[in-house]
Amino acid sequence: MTAHRKSTAREYFESIAIAVILALFIRTFVVQAFKIPTGSMENNLLVGDHLLVNKFVLGPAPSALERALLPVRGIRRGDIVVFKYPEEPERDFIKRVIGLPGETLELKHKKVYINGTPIDEPYVHFLIPPSAAGQEVAAYDVRENYGPVTVPANQYFMMGDNRDNSQDSRWWGFLPRENVKGRALMVYWSFESDRDAYQREGLGAAVSGVVNVVTHFFTRTRWERIFHQIR
Repeated sequence: MTAHRKSTAREYFESIAIAVILALFIRTFVVQAFKIPTGSMENNLLVGDHLLVNKFVLGPAPSALERALLPVRGIRRGDIVVFKYPEEPERDFIKRVIGLPGETLELKHKKVYINGTPIDEPYVHFLIPPSAAGQEVAAYDVRENYGPVTVPANQYFMMGDNRDNSQDSRWWGFLPRENVKGRALMVYWSFESDRDAYQREGLGAAVSGVVNVVTHFFTRTRWERIFHQIR
C-alpha cells in the first residue's frame, strides 16, 4: 500500500497559508512597523525613521504567573510608545511617557516637575530656550507653563521630545491605557525626508528631472541610523 502524497500545488498552498497566518499573528500581537511622519520627537527620532514597535512587552498579563514567565512589564516613565490618538483613534501617535497614574505633573519654564521634584530629561530638544525666572510669558502658552495636574488612574501624560513642536497631552489631555499599542523598539530603516533633502541638496536639485529611485535609496538612506536602539 503506497502512502498518499500531497500534490505540489497543495504543499505550496499550505506553506503560503501558514506564512500568512504567522505574519498576521506577529503583526497583531508581537511587532508592528511604524513610520515617523513629523518632527515632534526630534532629535531622538527623525522624520523618515521606520520603526519596529514591540506590541507584546506592554501587553496585559492577567496573572502573576504570566507576569513571571512572559517578557511583559508595566509602562514606565521614559518609555516611547505608539498609541491610538484619543481624539482620532484611527490615527497612530508616538510620544514619550512622562506622567504616570496618580502623579502630579507641572511644567515651569519648560521644566517638568513630578510631585514637586524636577526630573532629568537629557532627550529634550527646544526650538526656543526656556524663559528665565521672572520673564513674562503668555498665560496660555503651555510650552512654558502648564498645570499642576494629577494623572488619573489607568491614564498617562505624554510629551514629545521636541517640546516646542509637539501636539501632546498639554493640548489634548491624558492617554487612556487601552489606547497604548506598543513600545518603540528600534529603527530598522531611515530615509531622509524631502524637507531635509531640500536643505541639503537645494530645492532645484531635489525636484528637477526624473527621480532616480535607486540613487535616492543609497544617497538618502541614513545608514548610521539602521538598527538604532530607541531610548
